[in-house]
Amino acid sequence: AALALVVIIAREVLALMRLASVEKLRARAADAIARNDPKAARAVVSELTRLVSAKPETAQGRRALAELHDDVIDGRDLVRIAEAEILAPLDTQATVLVLDAAKRVSLVTAVSPRAVVDIAYVVFEAGRLIRRLAELYGARPGTLGFFRLTRSVLAHLAVTGSIAMGDSFVQQIVGHGLAAKLSAKLGEGVVNGMMTARIGLAAMETARPLPFEAVKRPGMGDFLSALASFA
Repeated sequence: AALALVVIIAREVLALMRLASVEKLRARAADAIARNDPKAARAVVSELTRLVSAKPETAQGRRALAELHDDVIDGRDLVRIAEAEILAPLDTQATVLVLDAAKRVSLVTAVSPRAVVDIAYVVFEAGRLIRRLAELYGARPGTLGFFRLTRSVLAHLAVTGSIAMGDSFVQQIVGHGLAAKLSAKLGEGVVNGMMTARIGLAAMETARPLPFEAVKRPGMGDFLSALASFA
């Protein structure tokens, strides 16, 4: 029992350290971009490469960056190139994860008989989405790390549970024409799916090791049409 406790504590400490290192890396990258510091930018890129070295999706980007590493003098450009080459494939996967979670929430909301089921499933799906996004970007949070990561998106969960899904609100979100074609339940599903997408976008920015600079930040508009078509 004592050995098991030591192992559990060690795993949690390592997970917290990984999460803290990602947060520090993001702050250092923002500072290197702001100061246009080549030395700091090279250190950021090297740490980013080590962080995602086990992910095959980044292999091509890491090779391309290694070829350009000594040719890029500007620190700001080096960080942005690293973001575009290494993180862009992960961003694409993250967007797919967010959209799939939003679609599942929309579907469950549309067929569930009670609001409490809707809220419970949104909480479950949001928690799973946060963990999967953190693992995708290399943070791999443990239990304590997961709670720390979740703290930044609790406000979105509160909004999800408190919004009144009336016809007028659905019309404001998805448009009068579309709302007229949807039943109340389908409209509610679209709105809950959008709130799940908001949680996913917040989790992306929290777990991502670099700030959005060279790559366009995903927005709600990227998910609205897909959710409406799905509904």
